[in-house]
Amino acid sequence: MAIKMTWALIGEHMDEWTGDSYREAVTVLTERIGAAVSASGMSPQTQAHFRETFLAPLRAGVPLEGRAAVNAGRQWNKAAGPLLVALAPMS
Repeated sequence: MAIKMTWALIGEHMDEWTGDSYREAVTVLTERIGAAVSASGMSPQTQAHFRETFLAPLRAGVPLEGRAAVNAGRQWNKAAGPLLVALAPMS
């Protein structure tokens, strides 16, 4: 089943991805949010904190809670601090 993932880093970045692999969804999320965080001007310690505190829980949720919701035909969204991720089944 194809999925659409959208995400927003409040005040900084919005993007989307469509595909059928939750593993690829997590990879894309990690790469694109990581690039935005790297370009943000935050100190290396603040970037590491952001990735651990906000990105990591959402990365973990995509293949677990996100997959379960999409497989049931529902949308899933979760926020951690300034980061929001949403998954939806593609029809």
